[in-house]
Amino acid sequence: MKTQRETMTDEEQYDLAYFFESSLDYLCIAGFDGYFKKVNPAYCKLMGYSLDELKSQPINHFIHPDDRGITSQYRDTIIQGRPLLHFENRYITKQGEVVWLSWTSMPKPEQGLVYAIAKNISHKKKMDEDRNSVLTELSKTNSALKQMTYATSHDIRSPLANINAIFNMMDLSKIKDAETVEILQLIQEAARDIQVKLNHHLDGFIKKGVNNVPIEWISLDTIYKRIHHSLKALITESQAEIDVNFSEVPEVFFNTAYLESIFLNLITNSIKYRRPEAHPVIRIKSQIDQGIHQLIFEDEGLGFDMEKVGDKIFGFNQKFHEHQDSKGIGLYLVYNHVKNLGGSIVVTSQVNQGARFTISFKNMLS
Repeated sequence: MKTQRETMTDEEQYDLAYFFESSLDYLCIAGFDGYFKKVNPAYCKLMGYSLDELKSQPINHFIHPDDRGITSQYRDTIIQGRPLLHFENRYITKQGEVVWLSWTSMPKPEQGLVYAIAKNISHKKKMDEDRNSVLTELSKTNSALKQMTYATSHDIRSPLANINAIFNMMDLSKIKDAETVEILQLIQEAARDIQVKLNHHLDGFIKKGVNNVPIEWISLDTIYKRIHHSLKALITESQAEIDVNFSEVPEVFFNTAYLESIFLNLITNSIKYRRPEAHPVIRIKSQIDQGIHQLIFEDEGLGFDMEKVGDKIFGFNQKFHEHQDSKGIGLYLVYNHVKNLGGSIVVTSQVNQGARFTISFKNMLS
């Protein structure tokens, strides 16, 4: 015969409401109609609103205007019965402050409800923003220094070329004073020497970035497994399907750190910019096309409108989707890693039909 305690439900045995009321994380129950049904005290405190105030307005009312579109897309996915893991968006508090929240939401279609837990990641976003600001300033400074070097080189080269041209037109045999001829010859030799040294230093400046990068034969499978391990949680949570085939070209002659960055950025982009209603599907393979070793990354995500983005796709700080994590740096890095080592990268894409990145490696042994 069971005791009274054994016949009690979990709700009766344990005070589950205590978890809801005392949790420092933000717990919410929302309806498919777009309104909060219940939120815990921690969330009320964060937002600065009372429970009644939060329940009286549509949830979109509290979301940052720039994030309402992408939030609505993913809300439609939840209504279809699919969980939403680690979705990030911005809310505006009653005091007008912006807070970043990371949501894990589980739908219960038979009740028309969504049970969600959020964490405040505003501090992390601030650190990312500061880091990207520093990267932007460093990039601008580096670009300005390069432009100054090129401009200075051009400005000096032009008068040097003119001086050398004048000397080439001069007939020193017509000058009778030997001392004058000797001085002119010294000036001519000095001008030529300056031009040679200038060309040498400028070429060294341009090639410095490439020549200092160590190149070696790298196993594509080794790099992929390394990146897959570091992204394991993200891949699992997103339920990403990744198919790899490096049988045609098992190795490439490249820089290890650059190749890891390429894999990392292209895989995370495919997961980040997946279509809301579908799991990420990624295909990675190597191939030989007309003697050129290539690496292909292909997904079935949001894709790009190539007529609009055109040659901007690999530009610094260029953004083409509403995703809040988009910083416009990933593809910029991928492009520069490939180009700095003499390769090329081409993208083909259509909106909501995914994207295909084809990386062609330079034959570094030729």
